[in-house]
Amino acid sequence: MGLTGYLVVSILLFGIGAFGFLARRNAILMLICIELMLNAVNLSLVAFNAFGGQGEVTGAIFALMIMAVAAAEATVGLALVMAIIRTRQTAEVDEYSDLKE
Repeated sequence: MGLTGYLVVSILLFGIGAFGFLARRNAILMLICIELMLNAVNLSLVAFNAFGGQGEVTGAIFALMIMAVAAAEATVGLALVMAIIRTRQTAEVDEYSDLKE
């Protein structure tokens, strides 16, 4: 499977993540879908670096930075969501409309 195969899988994963983010109302599942989209981008960067990068390590460093940012985002996002769930007693984002004020 060459570069095209990896890019097709990456596009499918990103599409599933985007659809899941738009279709879900549960805050935790929305965070999982964001993680799926970030990992799809990461897969495409690693595949491009392996097949078309002419041996440069910049793509691998960029992919490592994306994984670090995704882990930090997941940690902070999950902590915020868990704090909101404890106070509101629900994970549905439609119930959070009073947080705008």
